Amino acid sequence: MSDYGTRQLRNIALLGHSGSGKSSLLEALLYAAQAIRSRGRVDKGTNHADFTAQEKAHHHSLEPSFLNLDYHHCHINLIDTPGLPDFFGRAMLPLPAVESVLLVINAGQGIEAVTQRAFEEARRQGKAILMVINHIDGHPDKLPELLAQIQQRFGSRCLPVNLPTQNGVADCYFAPEAQSTPLFGNVMECHDALVDVVVEEDDALMELYLEQGENLTEQQLHAPLELALKSGHLVPVCFASAEQDIGIEAILQLMEMLLPNPFEGTHPQLYQGDGESVEVEDLLPDVDAPALAHVFRINIDPYVGKVAALRVIQGKIQNGDKLFVGDERKPIKVNHILRLQGAKQVEVEQAVAGDIVALTKIDALHVDAIVHASHDADDWHPRQLRFPQPLYGLALTPKRRGDEQKIAEVLGKLVSEDPSLQVSHSERDHQMVLSGLGDMHVQVALEKAHDTFHLDMETSEPSVAYRETIQKPAKAKYRHKKQSGGAGQFGEVEIQIEPLARGAGFEFVSKVVGGAVPGPFIPAVEKGVREAMAQGVVAGFPLQDVRVTLLDGKHHSVDSKEIAFVMAGKKAFQEAARLADAVILEPIVELKVTVPQQRLGDITGDLSANRAMVCGTEAKANQKVDINAEAPLATLSDYATRLKSMTGGEGLFEMSFNRYDIVPETVQRDLQQQD
Repeated sequence: MSDYGTRQLRNIALLGHSGSGKSSLLEALLYAAQAIRSRGRVDKGTNHADFTAQEKAHHHSLEPSFLNLDYHHCHINLIDTPGLPDFFGRAMLPLPAVESVLLVINAGQGIEAVTQRAFEEARRQGKAILMVINHIDGHPDKLPELLAQIQQRFGSRCLPVNLPTQNGVADCYFAPEAQSTPLFGNVMECHDALVDVVVEEDDALMELYLEQGENLTEQQLHAPLELALKSGHLVPVCFASAEQDIGIEAILQLMEMLLPNPFEGTHPQLYQGDGESVEVEDLLPDVDAPALAHVFRINIDPYVGKVAALRVIQGKIQNGDKLFVGDERKPIKVNHILRLQGAKQVEVEQAVAGDIVALTKIDALHVDAIVHASHDADDWHPRQLRFPQPLYGLALTPKRRGDEQKIAEVLGKLVSEDPSLQVSHSERDHQMVLSGLGDMHVQVALEKAHDTFHLDMETSEPSVAYRETIQKPAKAKYRHKKQSGGAGQFGEVEIQIEPLARGAGFEFVSKVVGGAVPGPFIPAVEKGVREAMAQGVVAGFPLQDVRVTLLDGKHHSVDSKEIAFVMAGKKAFQEAARLADAVILEPIVELKVTVPQQRLGDITGDLSANRAMVCGTEAKANQKVDINAEAPLATLSDYATRLKSMTGGEGLFEMSFNRYDIVPETVQRDLQQQD
């Protein structure tokens, strides 16, 4: 379909845990819609979504990939995402660009860690969700129980829109009459349950349905159906087997007739201004408005250059257009608009409001850049995604002398592609640390640094990201005075510090009156405080969760300079922190360990011996058990090796950041001695 409008578009991201069959489902959908000539396979490295050398080597999706198909009168943009927990940050990147999520669940494995996280993130962003229970051919006996678990976990309004039969699926929504017998459940009862939920969105329609007993048409139900999907009041569930082509045509029909187009889905929101003056713009996909687009994904290719995937929010973008990036005054020129089909790039003449395309070789583009034709949008920006807290890091040093600058440049490129990676510099240990959501996340990034950017680095275990904080309020006054013949330095400040709630960060407040500290020098005081916080006061770790209030001070008309108030702020904070019972904090993670039932005692014993707290256990299928625990991150650097040894390689674990907590006194003494 070469020419289509906004109402014919569907933008859908596929999310789900690794092994749920997202990539295989995508192959089946593309093949059924005749968008590809032959179906690829994940195990053979021939599927269209996992086309990079890294993905073929790992046999996993490692980054979002873009494909599309035409079905009847719809053009459907599909974005495959990684399913490994380590790459959930990358899986989040496409969500602002789509209206809908296909949440794929393996019928044999059930609800897994990424299933839960994906559902919560999709709902937080107001996306319509269509759940697909895949691999039903191998696990027909588990389906009723799995549907019940989904409704228990995600809500009773997760309702089946079809039911599995002996050789396919029975439609419960569009054509519930004259269906084959399902393996479980009742088609008409499911149909009535769906309609009951939909009519709740429209009082007049509910009256027709309940009081007058009228049968409602598909057209009457469509508008309230879209409201129910957008609000999360309805989460349709369908059944499929990508390998056996069961339910594939039904999913295509659901994407066309059920899932929202850009007018019907949650509209993109952009923010104008900052702080208390921020204004929110809810933007309809008006094709006649000036062009406006959001860059949500960057890929840097050493040969092609920067490839930026963007969602056109309003207007249309055409070859030859001159557009602005953010508040830049110099425009960029659009020379190539690309539609991505896996590894293929197909050039198109234009992209209309609601469409997803890519631009190439424009260095100014970056993740969350707003591209626009009107200067009215100069200060518009999207809501920033809240990526999971990085948990695993490696300290990096160059293998060759002189490569320090190259390391910084390459790491900058890796983070621009994947903002869930973080690069930090530890002043305490003089380390550059690359952190990610797990060891595989970091290792894959380093592989790309080697394979794509030809950079080799030495790696080592970094120090744990300890922090410091205070436990009670304190005051301090400090005068910085220096005289050396000429103009001197003078600055005096009095500050109060007090603890904030854990995770609150840092606040700086000025209550100076009468110009005791002139306005231009107040930022210098804050700068000095921040320098002191970065250096720590107990064992050299950065301080957090502190409010600093500048109460008073003194200045000299000649000798007061910025550096004087920087030093005064720094020294005053250090003195106050020593009076405020400063302590060391350590990162605590939530740990989920899946092990054979017979190893339960060994694993819980090991966790308890390493300062972890076991919170509970849950029996799983196949004689497995999930152990939920909280543990200090410092005790888990070798946990993968320990778990492999205790379970013979059968154990799995996932962890996610929970909070910072005070270390035991013995640990604090050890850390102070190391400083």
